[in-house]
Amino acid sequence: MRHLIDGCTSSCRHAGPLRGAFALDETCLLTLDELTAAVPNAANTAFYLQAQTDGLIVLDIEPDCPTRIATDLLRLPDILYSELSMSGRGFHLVMPMPENFHDFPAAAGKRVLREEHGWYELLLDHWATFTRRPLPDHIVAHIGAATAAPAFTSIEDLYTQLAATARESSGASATAVDTAENMPDILYSQTIIEQTLTSARHQLRDPGDFNHDMSRWEFSVLASLYGWMRTQLLAYSALGVEYSAGDTAWLLYKAALDVIPPRPKHNQRRNGRPFLLDRAAALVADREASSSSAD
Repeated sequence: MRHLIDGCTSSCRHAGPLRGAFALDETCLLTLDELTAAVPNAANTAFYLQAQTDGLIVLDIEPDCPTRIATDLLRLPDILYSELSMSGRGFHLVMPMPENFHDFPAAAGKRVLREEHGWYELLLDHWATFTRRPLPDHIVAHIGAATAAPAFTSIEDLYTQLAATARESSGASATAVDTAENMPDILYSQTIIEQTLTSARHQLRDPGDFNHDMSRWEFSVLASLYGWMRTQLLAYSALGVEYSAGDTAWLLYKAALDVIPPRPKHNQRRNGRPFLLDRAAALVADREASSSSAD
């Protein structure tokens, strides 16, 4: 947005592809006042939420969330702001950070806490795209008319249910793995990718095993591919070939493109690179950190 406002036009020529925010400061981002002054009729607003510094969380209710559960979530007290999601069938709720946030250290370090069916999630350190579309009157009336005892009495209650099952991570993040803008020249890359796919295809799980939560399923595919790819990399390493973490992430990404069907989210960029490449880098970082800890 800052580049656009500073003078990018349809005739602007870029050395590389157009991309979103690659830094979470004024290098790329604006304040809401700046955005409103520059683009008064902007239909939506992307905000990078950091719960521990903003003192806020976002409850993202998905379109397929059962009506009864969605109604209970919309009845939570202390909602500061509510709106329809981009689909028009889900909801975003902004709420104060739970008072018991730090009672669950493993959860406090997560970016997202997701309900097991994928019906809703708490965003803790994540982009949120606000639509500026308030809840319509008929939904407000439906919420007000609800009389059954709600499943959740407070944001602390909801947070406890999601945070209690969170597991400690290795502490590694995708940014720990450096990937070039384009795939480097990696020895035996095509053979490694083909042999990995041949070995892994029979054990890849179905999206249904994850209640059709595609993000969880995609990460499981990356994990399976990585396990088989490691055997290939170790074999070639024995011949004296060295593979960096960035090389491994690229190989994993290329293999994943062969088995993971495209979806709109894949067009997004994370940490300055394609979404799935960043997910591959995150998995490589996690596995290498775990391996180092075991050593």
